[in-house]
Amino acid sequence: MLKAHFLWIPIFFIFSFPFSCKESEDKEARMKDQKSQEDVYVEKRERMVKTQIEARGVRDKLVLDAMQKVPRHLFVSESLRDQAYSDGPLPIGEGQTISQPYIVALMTELLGLKGGEKVLEIGTGSGYQAAILAEIAKEVYTIEIISSLAEMSEMRLKQMGYENITVRCADGYQGWKENAPFDGVIVTAAPDHIPQPLVDQLKVGGRLVIPVGDVFQELIVVTKTQTGIKKMNVIPVRFVPMTGEAEKR
Repeated sequence: MLKAHFLWIPIFFIFSFPFSCKESEDKEARMKDQKSQEDVYVEKRERMVKTQIEARGVRDKLVLDAMQKVPRHLFVSESLRDQAYSDGPLPIGEGQTISQPYIVALMTELLGLKGGEKVLEIGTGSGYQAAILAEIAKEVYTIEIISSLAEMSEMRLKQMGYENITVRCADGYQGWKENAPFDGVIVTAAPDHIPQPLVDQLKVGGRLVIPVGDVFQELIVVTKTQTGIKKMNVIPVRFVPMTGEAEKR
């Protein structure tokens, strides 16, 4: 009996050891695949910034760095992640879209941020534009009228570690008076006119970047001055319409 017991012990270890190695190899393979996929996304972002954004004239280094850093693929559904860095908008549900990368970069550059500002966004959507802003500004306040999108984007941004973004579910037409004035306001849905409350909540010298129009829309920059406002038309654009109070005016 002693002899049989002595022989059983090494046999157990001989057969158990290969299974441990196999588990370790599988884990290493999974980690390697994950790293490889992240490397692919990094390369796609680099190509996006170079060919879609810089090539069209965006030069602000803060904006380019933010576009390079923020993982756009995490702001769309898994089924669309392979298209996340393509040159166009993508659906995010509820009839809404995540804007074309170039438009996100252009509108951010038009705000003229230098770092340390307080910015208001109207139309949170997926949360991507808010994340880009948060890489530059000190504080970002963002309003989304569709509750499901507000909840989704708030959870996503928190999971990604953005502590300087505050999300609110409300009609953005009236802005966010409690936290005004703002250094900049950016609107990602198109009303057919410029909402006066958003202008009122700008600091003097602050900018409002907004698409305006119905069938034909124009991206406009409104700069608040000591005596009024200055308006500059930038390019024709196509955004989803601004809903809520904007439709009644």
